Amino acid sequence: MNPEQQQAILTIALFAAFADGANDEREREAVRRIAESLAGEPGAPDLAGLYRDVLLKRVGLADAAARLTDTGERQLAYEMAVSVCDADGRATDAERIFLADLSRALGLDAAVTAPIDRQADAMAELTETAAPAAVAASPVVAAVPDVTEAELDRSILNYAILNGALELLPQSWASMAIIPLQIRMVHGIGKAHGYQLDQGHIRELLATLGVGLTSQYLEQFGRKLLGGLLGKAAGGLAKSIGQSATGVAFSFATTYALGQVAKRYYAGGRQMSGALLRETFQELLGPAKRMQTDYLPRIRQEAGNLDMNRIMSMARGQ
Repeated sequence: MNPEQQQAILTIALFAAFADGANDEREREAVRRIAESLAGEPGAPDLAGLYRDVLLKRVGLADAAARLTDTGERQLAYEMAVSVCDADGRATDAERIFLADLSRALGLDAAVTAPIDRQADAMAELTETAAPAAVAASPVVAAVPDVTEAELDRSILNYAILNGALELLPQSWASMAIIPLQIRMVHGIGKAHGYQLDQGHIRELLATLGVGLTSQYLEQFGRKLLGGLLGKAAGGLAKSIGQSATGVAFSFATTYALGQVAKRYYAGGRQMSGALLRETFQELLGPAKRMQTDYLPRIRQEAGNLDMNRIMSMARGQ
């Protein structure tokens, strides 16, 4: 896949990120930061410029689609767009209209798009069920977990290794599974400290830390695409697990730092301000990225044992 084709697919993914028009300023800022960070990858297109062009409507969806002449690349572009739209739950009406327009621009019929849509819906359901939709307000409780700190740390590390392993897989469902697993992890940490957390609270916490659902998936996808892990056709494997560590530092470190911040937050009775949460997360992110080197053999081993059914069961807590 040449840089022009990469740019076209990334342009379509950015269109998908803004398709519902509902992303708040924090999410748009996160997408902008991701575009700038990915632009620093070797051989990457000017993603910061693409971000501005999409946001200001200087580029058209049809123009981007026209640059993809290979059927497999068109399928991949559609699969990635569906995954971006569904990263924060099932696609909205506006996102479904966008995806219908995209499928026409790419020249893909329902026989191609329907299986992709069904798979994405199944993964979006995991995000919706990883924590309750709503719960009664939790009282302030004594911040004494009902499990040991060592057990919590071990659970956080296991989630980080699992999400690092998912980053090594080329399928879109693999990256989509990272977010519901992070939500389930935070839910478990809160519950251990006596808090019954719902989806809204956990999503707000992630957004405060700068790891929003849509922007996080977009970064995972961008790193895979630019790192050559994605094949031409949906689900194609361009590099073996043993050859590539694309994205592991991102997903392992983000999950580990998120878990550690959540542990401090709920142990302290949810008293940390938004600024302190972000500062603490950034302080933990650097050491977590260095940790992934030590755990890379376990991450690769885990990746070799993963399939969609196992991941869906784990995300459901089964």
